[in-house]
Amino acid sequence: MDNGTDRPFPAKSIPQPIRSDGAGGVDRGPRDIMRDMENQNMLVPPVTDAGLLPNLRFSFSDTHMQLNHGGWSREITARDLPIATTLAGVNMSLTPGGVRELHWHQQAEWSYMLLGHARITSVDQDGRNFIADVGPGDLWYFPPGIPHSIQGLEDGCEFLLVFDDGNFSDLNTLSLSDWFSHTPKDVLSANFGVPIDAFKDIPPDQVYIYQDKVPGSVASQKVESPNGTIPLSFKHELLAQPPIQTPGGSVRIVDSTNFPISKTIAAALVEIQPGAMRELHWHPNNDEWQYYLTGQGRMTVFAGNGVARTFDYRAGDVGYVPFAFGHYIQNTGTETLWFLEMFKSDRFQDVSLNQWMALTPSELVASNLHVGPELLDALNKQKWPVVKYPGFTFYPK
Repeated sequence: MDNGTDRPFPAKSIPQPIRSDGAGGVDRGPRDIMRDMENQNMLVPPVTDAGLLPNLRFSFSDTHMQLNHGGWSREITARDLPIATTLAGVNMSLTPGGVRELHWHQQAEWSYMLLGHARITSVDQDGRNFIADVGPGDLWYFPPGIPHSIQGLEDGCEFLLVFDDGNFSDLNTLSLSDWFSHTPKDVLSANFGVPIDAFKDIPPDQVYIYQDKVPGSVASQKVESPNGTIPLSFKHELLAQPPIQTPGGSVRIVDSTNFPISKTIAAALVEIQPGAMRELHWHPNNDEWQYYLTGQGRMTVFAGNGVARTFDYRAGDVGYVPFAFGHYIQNTGTETLWFLEMFKSDRFQDVSLNQWMALTPSELVASNLHVGPELLDALNKQKWPVVKYPGFTFYPK
């Protein structure tokens, strides 16, 4: 039987399920060594892990890729990550000129532009229209039922779409081409007041993504509406927003307080420098859906009743934390870890373990945990979402 040592890995580099205290043993059976190397905290869980939690990690690399002329898409929904009931995500790319066709959803759409540039358009229920160009670090948000489109500009684009329903699928949207193809042509003729022949070349079914030419400037495409433009912008420049800077990283929070149209999704863009961590905390308003942009890290989720489980994350992964479960995210790599944390809510909320303890009578904390001044005097009354203390940092071996 193949014990793994005859594979193209030095024997000393093959991880084994053995803890430093001797617990565990050598795995000599069939195995996916690459997976084990990427998930070392699952292969050898911290001794503090206990009990059972459902899977809280899924990678876009393990999803179906929908390929079209003009771009591609892939999605992570509750079908792939069953615990993720509140939000679903789509990773999409459009070529220069590629179009995500005119469509709408029963769910709200929130998006973060990863790279490149795109043009977005929309019209609301009052006949007010919207057109804007978006680039790296920009957001957009379309409320449920509001029609819109996305088109890649000269450099094409790639972006993350997030929808406020874990069971959502982007392949099951309400599309202009799909509706036309399933409406009798005489009905279309009566609706628009044009001959039936005007519809002889309409697509036979949903187009979804198609290739077109790169559009001209926003000014050249602008359509004047007698009802005016949409009053609350569907676009937000997140990277232009001053961050909350702390030792070890930064956080940019975006919700309905600074992006008023975003009524159902709140988010934070988090930067964690090598050796730093997103502090021990929890969210009192809803589950957390995460998307990892760069770097690598680990997260332990504490569920109460002695249950905790640790997961490893890399760029392109999705993480999930159920409502009010305690957790942290630690940078385990040598480059900066960037990730998004998102919530089905109009407001971003978190509770800091450090701040809670600092603002609680010290005698009560001391008697509860059997700790002394060394900890009590170090507690911070101000919330630091990302922390890094000299001499108390994690670095990969």
